[in-house]
Amino acid sequence: WDGACVWIPCTFSFLTGGGHILDNLTVYHNFTYDKETKNYKGAILYYKNLKTEESTPSQERIRFLGNKKNNCTLLINPVKVNDSGLLGLRVMSGTDKWMESLYLNISERAPQPHIEPRQEIWEDQEVTVTCSLNFACHDYQIHLQWSLEGSVITSTFLSPEMVATQSRLSFQPKWTHDGKNLTCQLWDPMKQRVLSEKTVLLEVKHAPKLKIQVSPEEATVTEGESVTMRCQVISSNPPHWSVSWFKDRTQLKEQGTTLTLPEVTRTMSGNYTCQVSNDVGPRQSDAVDLQVHYAPEPSWVQISPSSIKEGVTVELTCISAANPPPANYTWYFNKQEMPGKNGRTFQIPQVLVKHAGRYSCLAENSLGPGSVDQEADLDVQYPPKGVTTVIQNPTPIREGDSVTLSCTFNSSNPRVTRYNWNSPGSQDQTSQEKLTIRKVTWDAEPVKCEACNQWCSWSPSVNLNILYAPKDVRIQISPHTEIRSGKRVLLQCEFSSSRPVDVHFFWKKDGSLLEEGKTLTFDPISPEDSGTYHCLVNNSIGQTSSEACDLRVLYAPRRLRVSISPKDGVVEGKTAVLTCESDANPSPSYYDWFDGNNQDLHHYGQTLRLEPVKLQHAGSYWCRGTNRLGQSQSPPTTLTVYYSAATISRRAALGVGFCLAIFLLAVWGVKLQRKIQRQQGLQESSSGQSFFVRNMKARRTPQAEHPHSLGCYNPVMEDAVSYATLSFPLGETDTQRLRYGGEGAVGADSGRLLTTLWLPQADYENVTPEVLDDAGIHYSELVRFGNGKRAMAQEGVEYVTLKH
Repeated sequence: WDGACVWIPCTFSFLTGGGHILDNLTVYHNFTYDKETKNYKGAILYYKNLKTEESTPSQERIRFLGNKKNNCTLLINPVKVNDSGLLGLRVMSGTDKWMESLYLNISERAPQPHIEPRQEIWEDQEVTVTCSLNFACHDYQIHLQWSLEGSVITSTFLSPEMVATQSRLSFQPKWTHDGKNLTCQLWDPMKQRVLSEKTVLLEVKHAPKLKIQVSPEEATVTEGESVTMRCQVISSNPPHWSVSWFKDRTQLKEQGTTLTLPEVTRTMSGNYTCQVSNDVGPRQSDAVDLQVHYAPEPSWVQISPSSIKEGVTVELTCISAANPPPANYTWYFNKQEMPGKNGRTFQIPQVLVKHAGRYSCLAENSLGPGSVDQEADLDVQYPPKGVTTVIQNPTPIREGDSVTLSCTFNSSNPRVTRYNWNSPGSQDQTSQEKLTIRKVTWDAEPVKCEACNQWCSWSPSVNLNILYAPKDVRIQISPHTEIRSGKRVLLQCEFSSSRPVDVHFFWKKDGSLLEEGKTLTFDPISPEDSGTYHCLVNNSIGQTSSEACDLRVLYAPRRLRVSISPKDGVVEGKTAVLTCESDANPSPSYYDWFDGNNQDLHHYGQTLRLEPVKLQHAGSYWCRGTNRLGQSQSPPTTLTVYYSAATISRRAALGVGFCLAIFLLAVWGVKLQRKIQRQQGLQESSSGQSFFVRNMKARRTPQAEHPHSLGCYNPVMEDAVSYATLSFPLGETDTQRLRYGGEGAVGADSGRLLTTLWLPQADYENVTPEVLDDAGIHYSELVRFGNGKRAMAQEGVEYVTLKH
């Protein structure tokens, strides 16, 4: 239309392939084709040389919006009425030419929009209506607006296929929209005016719209009067065809638009509605509340809650049907009026037994008072009162006795139906009036009972006061750390409880009674105090002993000694085991071993094993034990080593040589005869003495602690001596001979020293030693002890007694 704009979308393509571009284009108005010149004639509205960008300067209303390759879109803004006619678009590219035409129709005024679709519209069902206009232009803004409120969506379509503007209105129609106009206007926002509009008539399908007219108008009557109701149809599309009446949602028999109620009764009060139907469906009117007034009916009392417990809040309500509702109430208790009570309800905040009785009420409204129908009985119930637990046993009660208790009470409403006891040690009758506890424990808790009807009441707790012997007797040691010999130690006897509390304390060690008292003191403590202690506590009921307390005293090693296995000696080549025995707590952590010369053997175990035993092992040994408290050493102990059979054989071969030496000594014996005779007197005086011959396994220097030894020892010929004779001196004054024990000579055979032993003329008996195998004897030293004690057996020495 005149003054608007037109947007002409246009596309093109080259038929001969790519690489071509548009050279120029021309827009003709009402053009014709000249066959002679083979060209088009007409008014040129627009010309564009795309090579030089030259265009027609006077035609500013027309703009070329395309490009050289594929777009030939045009815009004419504004358009005029005289622009109507045939338009032609002439495009050229090299020798290629093309003409495209279209007819442009420009009206003086804007056309009306189009409203669609014409569908059926139903009440409360959402409907969408579209207003469309076959026009769209980027440079000319228009707006489609509606006469109804709703959700509006506007769309614009600009393409070679479609040019349009649409507005979609969505709304929920009401029955009041029926017969109303719906208008879509084309609005020019720039000029603020309506360009054109389209109006359609709405037809909304809906159920009948109703209203009841009642006479009398207030719908309030007194019982016996008449009422008329008329059902009025305000609107219906399509028309209605039936009318029904309902009271309190129950359909009545009456039909038609009018309902007449002659001489209404109180039962006719209620909500009345009429229902009208058409093709859409039935519809009910708003309810009319018909109130029929009447005097109060006979009243009665409702009590809540139904089960009344003492102490709860009770509400009494007067029930009486009346219209209008009663405005005043009169209350009675046991037929006596209750002053100050004139409401429909009243409360008793904390009901008591004194509130029990018969209650009634009288209701009154504007039509007059009613009457009393019946009285209500208020029964106040309560749990058992005065519940007490009674001990039926004679006192006092001892641990282990059988105890009987009973549960009593003063009053109860309703009656007591069961009993409960809190005693966990009970064995029977737990739901009965009496409770028996068999073998009551010393720590029995206080007992109480519970008497129950609908509710329960506990009695005060009863203490059984059980008598029992002391409990949890235990010993406490001070100090709590380790106990060492020489320190001060206290043993304290403790217990947790006793009834009666008068107690006595006693102590036992290893089962033997020690002393009386709560505390046992060791100052200082010694290893001999170690043992198992018990503390005993008694009262008049009995005596209780503590658990055993093992008292262990720690001390350094003591009383060390070396024991040898076998104890009577060992044959060379066998095994000897030396054990270091000690008394210590804790046991020694390590041991040290030494020989008779105090040489450290560098062995640290408790046992020293010699395997195999050699002759050089003979001698004394001692050990030293050490724990974390100190150390101690043992006295020396001698290890005796006997010759083996092989050694004896070697020595027997040497005996042959000894026989030759004896023969030579016999010659020398004649010379010594005289000397022996001089000594005879001395030997006779010593008749009855015993002499001991010591068998030396290894040659040793005579010890200074044996002054009476008469042995002959030649240190130069230590291991070469195999035979010796010794003559006793004739007199005590001959100390020099006694000291050296005879004369000696060195033989020519192997450098052996031969010494003669002369004894008094008498018969001698060789006493066989305990060891039958005397092959180990290869050297004898004769010792005269005189009146002194026999010396301690030295290491490796056995004794042979010569008796005469």
